[in-house]
Amino acid sequence: MQNFEKFLTDNLPTSKSIHPHYENALQNMLIAGGKRFRPALLLGVVNAYNPLLLEGARHAAFAIELLHTYSLIHDDLPAMDDSPLRRGNPTLHVTFDEVTAILVGDALNTYSFEVLSNAPFSNETRVKLIRELASNGGLNGMVLGQAIDCHFENKPLKVEDIKILHTNKTAKLIAASLKMGAIIVGKEDLADSLYEFGIKLGLLFQIQDDILDVTQSSEEAGKLTNNDEDKNSFVTILGLDESMKQANELADELSNVMLSFEENLQSELSSLLTKYINRHK
Repeated sequence: MQNFEKFLTDNLPTSKSIHPHYENALQNMLIAGGKRFRPALLLGVVNAYNPLLLEGARHAAFAIELLHTYSLIHDDLPAMDDSPLRRGNPTLHVTFDEVTAILVGDALNTYSFEVLSNAPFSNETRVKLIRELASNGGLNGMVLGQAIDCHFENKPLKVEDIKILHTNKTAKLIAASLKMGAIIVGKEDLADSLYEFGIKLGLLFQIQDDILDVTQSSEEAGKLTNNDEDKNSFVTILGLDESMKQANELADELSNVMLSFEENLQSELSSLLTKYINRHK
């Protein structure tokens, strides 16, 4: 991932304008770091099957990170989670102002597709990647999940509906990262099964986040914790013990599925996935 960090730094969005802080704001949350989990999944799949395509794949990984970062910026806005901290740094609406945060989120969202459109792939592959990122990050994916989450704040949902919420809000972009890696290397037969695996991985990721929200400090998490009391989190609805139980069961299931991966894919993803699959323990 060091090469990806360098690629990201070398390709940060820039703008020559008279605005006093727009360009700094565009780059602020990107250079603040983060897990880079979604880019790592895509690059892991590509490296498992065709390392020669890694340089081009970094464009797609960067596009995913751009879209993900935009979603975090908007998620932290006063109208949504009203969070003052993200990736260990003050959020954009705190550092600058709310208008800047909204517009930077808009800019990173659209820039992600500009990056993908210029990626060194065939036109057919570019269109597939753009479609995948848009459908999972947009109106029937992450944005839908955010809409459900905000609308039902202070209105407890059934567990089945919470899973629908977080399948859209969190899991689909994680699943898309794996599938986009398979598309890049031409493994269409693998793409759908990796997507299904990614949906379960994304749900586990969300349960873990909900657990860590009540077990970690804001300093440890790099974002505001104990902030989900009014939200439809797994811990709020199920309690900590039941959430831990479900996380353990899902982690075991995913670990078993990993054993069915081809050896090269298993070797490439196991260290990353084992770390994250067990991060709640």
